[in-house]
Amino acid sequence: MLERILAAPSALVALEECDSAMLIRQFATLSRQSGQSIYLWQPDAGLASLREAHVRMPGLQQLGGALRYMLQSNHFGIYLLSGLTMPIAAANLLLLRQLARESTAHVRRVVLVDAGLALLGELGEAVVRLRAEAKPPQRPRLRDGRWVF
Repeated sequence: MLERILAAPSALVALEECDSAMLIRQFATLSRQSGQSIYLWQPDAGLASLREAHVRMPGLQQLGGALRYMLQSNHFGIYLLSGLTMPIAAANLLLLRQLARESTAHVRRVVLVDAGLALLGELGEAVVRLRAEAKPPQRPRLRDGRWVF
């Protein structure tokens, strides 16, 4: 999924039909193992690093502040936004559209997780929609006396 997000033509990506809790756990594991800068914003917790589970970004509880931080960031980062519900302030919609238009030398992706159809309709063509395709569980097979997946 990470490769598809990074290959998206826009910095604003919406994941459709995904298990958001599982996806966030997978990104947290990926961030800890690879050292990648992956963040999660939630309405009740604000912006937090997934690499360091208990590190919250101070002063970024509100969506507008977190979006401005993302716009000003000068490094690689994937920002997961979870729990966005309509109505969203017009200023925040403007910031999301501005993030979608940004083209910088560094990779920055803002990923809308479990965004509602109303929000996606408001953003229109600014957001790239990706379907989260779950891989079917692989059954182990016996090859040359060893179990392989």
